[in-house]
Amino acid sequence: MLPGGPGAGERVLGALEAALAGTGPAILPLDPALPRPRLAALLEAFAPSAVETAEGTERYRPARPAPGVGPDTALVIATSGSTGQPKGTELSAAALLASARASLRRIGARPGERWLCCLPVFHIAGIQVLVRSLVAGAAPVIDGRLGPGALAASGCAHVAVVPTQLRRLADAGADLSAVATILLGGAAVPPGLLADARAAGGRVITTYGMSETSGGCVYDGIALDDVSVEIGPDGRIRIAGPVLFSGYRLRPDLTAQARDGRWFVTSDLGEIGPSGALRVRGRADDVIITGGEKVVAAEVEAALATCAGVADAAVVGRPDAEWGEVVTAVVVPADLSAPPPLAEIRAHVRDRLPGYAAPAALLVVPELPLLPSGKPDREALRARAAAAPW
Repeated sequence: MLPGGPGAGERVLGALEAALAGTGPAILPLDPALPRPRLAALLEAFAPSAVETAEGTERYRPARPAPGVGPDTALVIATSGSTGQPKGTELSAAALLASARASLRRIGARPGERWLCCLPVFHIAGIQVLVRSLVAGAAPVIDGRLGPGALAASGCAHVAVVPTQLRRLADAGADLSAVATILLGGAAVPPGLLADARAAGGRVITTYGMSETSGGCVYDGIALDDVSVEIGPDGRIRIAGPVLFSGYRLRPDLTAQARDGRWFVTSDLGEIGPSGALRVRGRADDVIITGGEKVVAAEVEAALATCAGVADAAVVGRPDAEWGEVVTAVVVPADLSAPPPLAEIRAHVRDRLPGYAAPAALLVVPELPLLPSGKPDREALRARAAAAPW
């Protein structure tokens, strides 16, 4: 499906309901705003039987014929790893419903309570808002415009957002108590955001998960019912339970790499504290190796978020002949005319992390490039850092 035009979200909701009930085909929602070459590549990689747009449905004939999805598959979600190669995550109706029901139980939602869907319905987070709505028996309010008064105007009890959206709501003075629950996920939560949002009346619950786990499966560090989490010997987070995906569409090789028996091996590094709560350290593929030392980009970003004069920041590795990679801070300053100097940033990080983690280069930008999910576009950041005149 290419859900563009008026009523796009409602069309996806109807098709999803049929897929979950087994009365309609599995769906593959794609962003119609993607460049045509990207859309063509996704369609060819996943080989759907038909393509539905606002204008109608047409049969799709891939260059190479491909088998259909498994009989239990209700949804295929397009994802990509650090290499950018497309992966179609196949999810069964049972996995999606198990996730939604466990989510509703954890937050104490009551039947008939409505959800505000302000996330793209071609990402798993937006899809899960729709699934929870179907399980709750209440039509969602689908509206991508999340202004300061949107929560109260929606009449909804629950909403799911990414940190960028919550930051904008808090900064705009929105009444976050207008909804009973705010699920927050999709990216690392900047320090101070939770405190600000809760001070504004929000009952905020952080979530961790991905397409392969039917969305968020760990709430405030604790796994949902029937979900198990452990840390592997390589430091990666491993997840098991009924919410897991069936495999990657037409890529059994990638499926085999991601599964270890009943466990899904994520690309994230983590640790489990004494209380049993999971802490996500960052992505394994965002580890920067500089002079033989490993630096987790997300941990440096967390330190930078507490640095005076820094409004937003991301950290990437820039290729270097001597060091292998140079830790590079990409900073959005609070005052663009007076950004914090590199020496100040290095001292701030060195007070919190080993010295080798302190950025050796600084790139000042007016804003970070973001993916549609709200996460920093690291490929764009790496390219920008590599092209900068150092």
